Amino acid sequence: MNLIPHPFDRSRHEAGSARPFIMAHRGNMVRCPENTLAAFRQGVADGADIIETDVRISSDGVFVCMHDETVNRTTDGSGRVADMPLKELKKLSASGGRGEFRNERIPTFQEFCEVIPPGIHLAAELKADDFRDEEPCRRFAAELDRLGVRGRTMVLSFQREKLEAFGRVAPDVEAGFLTLMRPCPCNTFKLQGPLWPVLLMNPFYVMWAHARKQMVCPLDPTPDGLLRFYLWMGCDAVLSNDPAVTRKRIARLKGIQDRA
Repeated sequence: MNLIPHPFDRSRHEAGSARPFIMAHRGNMVRCPENTLAAFRQGVADGADIIETDVRISSDGVFVCMHDETVNRTTDGSGRVADMPLKELKKLSASGGRGEFRNERIPTFQEFCEVIPPGIHLAAELKADDFRDEEPCRRFAAELDRLGVRGRTMVLSFQREKLEAFGRVAPDVEAGFLTLMRPCPCNTFKLQGPLWPVLLMNPFYVMWAHARKQMVCPLDPTPDGLLRFYLWMGCDAVLSNDPAVTRKRIARLKGIQDRA
């Protein structure tokens, strides 16, 4: 039985002091290389409520955790993820040039799920262009079922067509729409992830989303300088590259608010 508020359901924590939830951006990518098992484990240790990763598909159809279209930036290899089978991807070091992490490898989505305890929720950004089609979406939904994480996973994307394709095959899985410029919430999806300047331009954004029973998580992986603003706005979650630091600063700011 899940005893913690579900980060993707506003009705379970309308007045909950747990907000805002902390979403670890590609794990903890300050202390560890992004999208590695080390980063995900660190995000868990940091007390993050949600661990976010990016999902691409290898040439042999395996779901892997990788942000970029190519492996060039984060590994010691080169080439497009979609052109490489898992066996080849696993030969690469995903250290991002950090020697102490040279044994880190590109994780599969299954490996990602295996290091996230049951009480923590998952956010999977659908990076591969394949997710515009229903068949890969159907396979990913089946993977969520197989791994037993369907009920605690949200899919994210900047492309509506990916979320809509996924929604047609798995309408029960919550979706989050990320945007760099849309000035108002999109009424189709549970979570709204606007780039942070959008909230400065539209101070009613969060109120508008809440009126639709939607949640808001600013697209700001280094949120600490604006945390006071996000708390004042009533944001439901914050993204962070360094969840432990963000968590401590939120606790301090909320303590100041409670004493005011």
